[in-house]
Amino acid sequence: MTKGHMTRQKHSAIELVTLSYLLSYLPYVILTRYLATNGMDGHGHPLTGLHILPVMLISAAVSTYGFIWISGWGRLMHRVRVGGLWLPGATRATFWSGLCTVFVLTTVPLSYTFRDVSIPFMQLLMRGDILIIAPLVDLLLGRRVHWWSWGALVLVALALFHTLSARGGLALPGLALLTLLIYTAGYFGRLWVMTRVAKDDDPVRLRRFFSEEKLVAFPIAILSLAAIAWTDRAPGGAGAQLLWGFTDAWRSEHLPAMILTGLMVCATGVFSGLILLDGRENSFCVPLERSASILAGVGGTVILAQFYGGKWPSGAEFVGAALLLIAVLLLSVGPRLRRP
Repeated sequence: MTKGHMTRQKHSAIELVTLSYLLSYLPYVILTRYLATNGMDGHGHPLTGLHILPVMLISAAVSTYGFIWISGWGRLMHRVRVGGLWLPGATRATFWSGLCTVFVLTTVPLSYTFRDVSIPFMQLLMRGDILIIAPLVDLLLGRRVHWWSWGALVLVALALFHTLSARGGLALPGLALLTLLIYTAGYFGRLWVMTRVAKDDDPVRLRRFFSEEKLVAFPIAILSLAAIAWTDRAPGGAGAQLLWGFTDAWRSEHLPAMILTGLMVCATGVFSGLILLDGRENSFCVPLERSASILAGVGGTVILAQFYGGKWPSGAEFVGAALLLIAVLLLSVGPRLRRP
């Protein structure tokens, strides 16, 4: 097999993974937004992202660990001795990446639940800032950034600028701003660790990194939410909403939809990991993954508007999505123009 043929196979593989990521992200967006805008708890109060999070994360953890076990990826994990047993464990690097993943796991669902902020707008903000830090991570760690990656970054920046301008600037609720900041910090730390220890096209290292990262992330995320639910007893506050998610949600008529969102979290996590841990520069992988998720957000908003009375994306948001689609095409075509 020639080097050129292997390169074409590699490009086709990541494009297939990206398509799978988009198709699994679409129902995730639709279900999360639908629950937060149409679901009610047992007292007639609208559901929030905090109501949904516990069941979503628990089902995501169970399905992710099931995938790791069935796929055999768990056998590649490092082991630590506890008493007379050797149990799966994490290295220092995968522990820190898992800790950063906690921020991502808890903020992404929340970003779809702010009633006065559209999904495409939050998507552009949360994805846009990661696209800005991607080349910074590459440059700081001495990785080459190719012209098509720079081109895609420019297109995404134009999409973000156009949408912000049309909306009249960055005017968000306080919790939405906090969600954005936490998400950005988590993704920056995750990209930094990935690039240093696992971004080299070694399939064994990729699968080990993914498995160990998730081994750390889900328990910390779930236990952190449980601690807030236990300590914050203010009526109607964050703790009360999370407590409902840990207790009453399991008797709710919305339970199947919440569990399904967790399964989609598992699927998007696997496909996202495969894209971001690809050996090419972050300035290639991140725009590919980010653009697919934004397109899924726009698509989900259109479906909700068409069939469930949701709000249609604005013209600026459609333009932003079109620029992102061009960015994805550039990332697909650009590497093929490179000499083998």
